[in-house]
Amino acid sequence: MPHLSRLTSLALAIALLGSPHLLHAAEPSPAAATGNAPLPLDELRTFAEVMDRIKAAYVEPVSDKTLLENAIKGMLSNLDPHSAYLDPQTFRELQESTSGEFGGLGIEVGMEDGFVKVVSPIDDTPASKAGIQPGDLIVKIDGQPTKGLSMLEAVDKMRGAAGSKILLTLVREGGKPFDVELTRAVIKVRSVRSQLLDDGYGYLRITQFQVNTGEEVGKALNKLRKDNGKKLRGLVLDLRNNPGGVLQAAVEVSDHFLKKGLIVYTEGRIANSELRFSADPADASEGVPLVVLINGGSASASEIVAGALQDHKRGVLMGTDSFGKGSVQTVLPLNNDRALKLTTALYYTPNGRSIQAQGIVPDIEVARAKLTREQDDANIKEADLQGHLGNGNGGADKPSKSKTGQPVRPQDDDYQLSQALNLLKGLNITRGD
Repeated sequence: MPHLSRLTSLALAIALLGSPHLLHAAEPSPAAATGNAPLPLDELRTFAEVMDRIKAAYVEPVSDKTLLENAIKGMLSNLDPHSAYLDPQTFRELQESTSGEFGGLGIEVGMEDGFVKVVSPIDDTPASKAGIQPGDLIVKIDGQPTKGLSMLEAVDKMRGAAGSKILLTLVREGGKPFDVELTRAVIKVRSVRSQLLDDGYGYLRITQFQVNTGEEVGKALNKLRKDNGKKLRGLVLDLRNNPGGVLQAAVEVSDHFLKKGLIVYTEGRIANSELRFSADPADASEGVPLVVLINGGSASASEIVAGALQDHKRGVLMGTDSFGKGSVQTVLPLNNDRALKLTTALYYTPNGRSIQAQGIVPDIEVARAKLTREQDDANIKEADLQGHLGNGNGGADKPSKSKTGQPVRPQDDDYQLSQALNLLKGLNITRGD
């Protein structure tokens, strides 16, 4: 993988859904931009006439600046759900979100049928604590319908001072609308968390791809190995409800698990939108058996990582189909602290798969489920019986014992995670490890 300067790395902070991507792109020449076609004079005359009629006849006076900015917003909002015109405040907020600290509710959103749709709540934020789930439709914000709002307008309404309250009206899976009151907070996203699930088996969760996520994953792998005291026997990489983020971070995370080969490539109309990223020979994971968890909230950068590991057969993908956002947004700064967020390319997995509008299909489908454990403390075993015979080989007795007081582990209440751990243990049994 080529080593990039900090300027280039920052320029590659590509937001892959809700989180910003900053991809430096040279401005296309006028000929390239128009395909050598002449300007559509009739349409330009119509535009000027419409603007003149609005200024003359609209019920309230409207400035030229307002009309022109609204025209620009309309141009971009009708291209695709991810292209947008960024005013100075929105541009600043987009830049802040890649740093991992911003104000709001902790919801990554998209658009569906004119409504704001939750792609993913971010861990340990007001949204996740309130039980908001991927796929929820936000139909009202503080009683005002979201139908007809752009995604940026809806996001702006949900942002606010930490400590202030907001009422969201949600629709879940076609059911009846219900209200959820949340208190805004300063969102400090911790992008990487890790722990040992069992002796020899690690858990690595990435909640969002930020500028330093690749470095944090490397540190987490070292810590897991140190805490285990030896090489891990298996690792679960959890990308569920991860809405994406910085493209370069996705490349670096993939590279921690791969020794060679293509990780991802992009294709677009302008030269700087065609990029290829390959793995270097170092392998921070030491080839540990790997299960990757994905679901419908796994988008963009998450899908890059999942697709690369799947194509290289580096790990087993488990869960449900991912979100399906395979487009690249380039942030093109304008004058007066404004910018365009413009879709400039599609990205492809090493085998040439486009994920756009299809998503990544897991190798093993495991739907989300609630675990209910039976109580077996009352069961009596042979070793509990008075006067029982000892083990003929001299082994210690194993009477029944209460499980009360044992610490709760993540896999105890997470069906998909418990299945991933069981698969890793099964792989080690068959390999004789």
